[in-house]
Amino acid sequence: MSLDHKISVGIVGGAGYTAGELMRILINHIDVDIQFLQSDSQVGKPITTIHKDLVGDTEMIFTDQLLPVDVLFLCRGHGASKAFLEKTPISADTKIIDLSHDYRLKSKGNDFVYGLPEAYRNEITNANKLANPGCFATCIQLGLLPLAKKGKLNDSVHVTAITGSTGAGQSLSETSHFSWRNNNVSVYKPFNHQHLDEIRQTLGDVQHEQLPEINFIPVRGNFTRGIFASIYLNSDLTPDEVNYIFIDYYKDHPFVNVTNENPDMKQVVGTNKALVRVQKIENKVFVTCMIDNLIKGASGQAVQNMNLMFGLEETSGLRLKSIGF
Repeated sequence: MSLDHKISVGIVGGAGYTAGELMRILINHIDVDIQFLQSDSQVGKPITTIHKDLVGDTEMIFTDQLLPVDVLFLCRGHGASKAFLEKTPISADTKIIDLSHDYRLKSKGNDFVYGLPEAYRNEITNANKLANPGCFATCIQLGLLPLAKKGKLNDSVHVTAITGSTGAGQSLSETSHFSWRNNNVSVYKPFNHQHLDEIRQTLGDVQHEQLPEINFIPVRGNFTRGIFASIYLNSDLTPDEVNYIFIDYYKDHPFVNVTNENPDMKQVVGTNKALVRVQKIENKVFVTCMIDNLIKGASGQAVQNMNLMFGLEETSGLRLKSIGF
């Protein structure tokens, strides 16, 4: 379906990677009218001075002024979204989609809906405030949700996932400089990555029972974008059973594709798709899952959630095509 009027959109924190991805998607969304892109650091400058690929697509200027809108996307750093909302009056008629970590955990007592459509689609359709999942969290949860739904996460889970450099944000740090990251791979935050809490929150909610240990090793990759997760656990499921569990779970979710072929990350980069392969190898279930960290892992998923919140087709504006080579 399409609306009889366009959704007015504002973006706060407009100079970062996730805001740039939102602009690229929303500027071509037939049901959206972008009203402003706010930035504390780039006020008065053309958006194309930062998001250079949008030359010829927009003549908008970064602003420090907020206008009344139907939905406000918060693309500020972790901790900054909460500070912004505490000091900034926002109309109760404005829906909020936060792309930071600030409102993802229910244990912190907030009224935001966790925005993983493959787990909470019904709740998202009625949400006024939404916390967009983290990129690693999205990829790993999509690899484990079908097993959790069947109560089959009953042995230690082992995850190794590698991410592109854009996952570190646009601000430069020692570990994001080209001279360090190029031709290099390194582990960071083993077993205690910040996305583990939201992963356990969702999987525990879906499985309705205590979860086993989830061992997560995050890896910095020497490429720009994408996440590739390898997941395994011991299981007594047969190959046919585990294959059916995944196909059945995702049959009504348009962006998750279960494949029997060995997948490559290039198949999802530049898209809002997730590609999942599940195998039974000896006594283990082995899952590979891959997404684009900036699209399905951030801005694309945020637009997917916006579509659901406003009663649009879930795929509106998101039929993006990967680049094969």
